Amino acid sequence: MSVRALEALKNRFGDVVVETHSDWGDDTAVVKAESWKEVCRFLRDDPSMAFDMPVDLCAVDFPERSPRFEIVLHLYSVGKRQRLRLKARVGDAEGDDAAIDSVTDVWVGVNWYERETYDLMGIQFKGHPDLRRILMYPEFEGHPLRKDYPANKTQPLVPYRTEEEAGLTLDKQAPFGIDEGMPFGRRTFDERDN
Repeated sequence: MSVRALEALKNRFGDVVVETHSDWGDDTAVVKAESWKEVCRFLRDDPSMAFDMPVDLCAVDFPERSPRFEIVLHLYSVGKRQRLRLKARVGDAEGDDAAIDSVTDVWVGVNWYERETYDLMGIQFKGHPDLRRILMYPEFEGHPLRKDYPANKTQPLVPYRTEEEAGLTLDKQAPFGIDEGMPFGRRTFDERDN
């Protein structure tokens, strides 16, 4: 339990901490978005906190609320064996102004999570070293995990890329050669029976 961490956050940051709770054993602090990085640094650097492992970072969409999005960061302290959930709220009702500081310089491990959250929810991480789509292709329009993303939306057709445009050798793509893709080699039905 990191109730002690919640108390330390309230004592250290005062009004920056919007709310805290420990419902269902999840110790959670909601902080103001403009102090996100400062709070993260404190949680990593203060010896009494020592949250050295970011477990997950994602966002939740509340389309009826302003700020619309909640950034959710799950932290774990290996040495102290305690967990903490940190949240910040961003974005207007349309979700156009959703941005928060990147914390990749605090925990390198959040790099992928921030890119995924940008790709799927459209939240900008200011200062991220490589903020571009990671799961959707570059021409994909919109952010598919937003609750107002139309379920039947059709994406624009994209022409096949050349090897030069793709940056890799396309003949190595599936279907695999006879000796690739399976650890014990590929066998036909006839080979198995004989």
